[in-house]
Amino acid sequence: MAMTQDELKRAVAKAAADHVATQVPAGSIIGVGTGSTANFFIDELAKIKERVAATVASSEATRKRLEGHGIKVLDLNEVTALPVYVDGADEITAGLAMIKGGGGALTREKIVAAVAAEFVCVCDQSKLVDTLGKFPLPVETIPMARAHVARALEKLGGQPKLREGFVTDNGNVILDVHGLAIADPAGLETAINQIVGVVTNGLFARRPADLLLLATPTGVRTLKA
Repeated sequence: MAMTQDELKRAVAKAAADHVATQVPAGSIIGVGTGSTANFFIDELAKIKERVAATVASSEATRKRLEGHGIKVLDLNEVTALPVYVDGADEITAGLAMIKGGGGALTREKIVAAVAAEFVCVCDQSKLVDTLGKFPLPVETIPMARAHVARALEKLGGQPKLREGFVTDNGNVILDVHGLAIADPAGLETAINQIVGVVTNGLFARRPADLLLLATPTGVRTLKA
């Protein structure tokens, strides 16, 4: 019988919690991402919360879910070392470059990932692609620069569309860029971040995942960069 997407997400979330339990020293601070798969991971993390000193959340929604389980959440500025960060992806390649930000938390996710010694990506096999870009690339933008950034993104070959009725936790807007086939993720990540008014974009290629836990109907596969 075929597994539902939620069953796949739950299986990979459990594998990520097992990784934390066996590979991360007890009493560590854990970085936690945002989104549906990350939510399943939070639920699994709650079962081993006595091993975790505290967490750092990549969004307000994640912070609330962690605190709802009685798991301590710290501000990242209070933390000097983060052994692991666990988060999902909207798309990921075999080289572990990703598009993230479908949930709108890309900037905070990227900051937490930058601090973490290890980035563990958790997703189901539908997210593994040969070339990034079928999923629209989110670009977090200062509101007054929205039109300027959109014109610059068009020059890069994309079709930006404002995410209507959405404001990030940082008070900014998101342009979702359609129509890209991203042959050089790290190069495009840098080019977009050079546009004045861009906070950051959803390409995680300069800091890719270190480990991918990929849920398949026959079990959770492990891919390393």
